[in-house]
Amino acid sequence: MARRGTEAFPDLGAHCDDPDCNQLDFLPFVCDGCGKTFCTDHRTYKDHGCAKAADQGRTVVICEACGVAVERTPGQDDRAVLDAHARSRSCDPAKKRKPRCPARRCKETLTFCNTSQCKGCGQKLCLRHRFPADHDCAAAARAAAGAAAARRAGQCGRDAQKKDGGGLTPAIRNLKIF
Repeated sequence: MARRGTEAFPDLGAHCDDPDCNQLDFLPFVCDGCGKTFCTDHRTYKDHGCAKAADQGRTVVICEACGVAVERTPGQDDRAVLDAHARSRSCDPAKKRKPRCPARRCKETLTFCNTSQCKGCGQKLCLRHRFPADHDCAAAARAAAGAAAARRAGQCGRDAQKKDGGGLTPAIRNLKIF
């Protein structure tokens, strides 16, 4: 077990378990292979010569067709792993295609941090086209058509009011206030 901390702060940090180091590290690493505590210089299996490192690692091979990470057991050939993956019918090249912004002439790839969903039409768009005026928003077009119809209806109502004197009786229309 590594000695802990300093005299003033005995619970703060730990000394490195490497026999040649013994450095006090305030953010020590505990090896998941041997369970010992190490500083940043000796935290990897290779740096402290961990005997249990061989059975701890996992390796994967990335499929070029679909972009899926396929786990490989030690001693297995990468080509054999990829061939087995292709035969398993879980390899789908359509999965590799990244979603793109649906706005006209935009080629921006949509990721977690640059995607916004339009509240009007529900489309996922890049940040440049997130406002309804910046893309072909169906809800914005319906709202604009509805507003134009309301303006036309309001205009027709005002024209009718002008013709009949604004909805006032002739006696009130001629009334002057001093």
